[in-house]
Amino acid sequence: MAFAKGYAATDASKPLEPFTFERRAPNEDDIVIDIKYSGICHSDIHQVRNEWGNAKYPMVPGHEIVGIVSAVGAGVTKFKVGDKAGVGCFVNSCTTCATRDLDLEHYMPGLVQTYNDVEADGTTPTYGGYSDSIVVKEGYALSIPDNLDFAATAPLLCAGITLYSPLMHWKAGPGKRVAVVGMGGLGHMGVKIGAALGAEITVLSQSLSKKEDGLKLGATHYYATSDAETFKTLAGTFDLILCTVSAEIDWNAYLGLLKVDGAFVLLGIPENAVPVHAFSLVPARRSVAGSMIGSIKETQEMLDFCGKHNIVSEIELIRMDQVNEAYERVLKSDVRYRFVIDAATI
Repeated sequence: MAFAKGYAATDASKPLEPFTFERRAPNEDDIVIDIKYSGICHSDIHQVRNEWGNAKYPMVPGHEIVGIVSAVGAGVTKFKVGDKAGVGCFVNSCTTCATRDLDLEHYMPGLVQTYNDVEADGTTPTYGGYSDSIVVKEGYALSIPDNLDFAATAPLLCAGITLYSPLMHWKAGPGKRVAVVGMGGLGHMGVKIGAALGAEITVLSQSLSKKEDGLKLGATHYYATSDAETFKTLAGTFDLILCTVSAEIDWNAYLGLLKVDGAFVLLGIPENAVPVHAFSLVPARRSVAGSMIGSIKETQEMLDFCGKHNIVSEIELIRMDQVNEAYERVLKSDVRYRFVIDAATI
């Protein structure tokens, strides 16, 4: 085993603080990654503050990780020392389950989260990317395209795949009209990736304060949802709506923006049940669906796609000791558009 340094939450009500811990010893199929950058996801805040009720302390958050391979096990074939590598939202899954499906593994039993979980042995805690190193099975590490800005690539490991997966599943592309609700850490990735796929992208945001950014990143249209006229103007417009916000919204009003057979896909997690009226769905055969990250296979496809189109996240690089301030700013939507921690500052 080797010691690692990072920042951890020790209680739901306390700020993150410096934390030294042991990483598990590498196995034959493991690689060791010296972490260079780690993105801050809103779900990190939910987990740290036990807002989902499943927190395990001490907790080292972070599942948007990029770094340099520093060691490889004897059985590793995919990576060599010096390679760029990434780690996303999970670090293991059930490889022997009857339901094993490489395309849908993130929806299958046995998933081991990158942090706030235990390894497949049932006892070893998983610690995430707010640290200086990580040990991971090579099959759950991602190859990073060399042409992409390294720090700005980190959020692709969660924010990028969270938008890429539904865009691909619902076949966004030329001739499709797609709306992205929310112009934040997730939403801006939906704009970039959707536009690169050839879809016509519209941003639906509370205000027009980020309109210039949205259009610059690839949106064709940008509307304020605080204006009631928006819902009249855009009625029956979209093939697909991707909702990246977790705030309470008028679900039925948004469903009215869909065409016949349109889909409204939840990516943000609302605190309360979604109140949908049957008549918002039945007369136009609309659907409400959800989507969660992507498989390792699809995440690598997303990274390769982003490499081809030179897509990365818009980031603000911070020191590790700024993480608690960054959390408060995320809650105020005071970041454009994703915080990334420089692990060299740990």
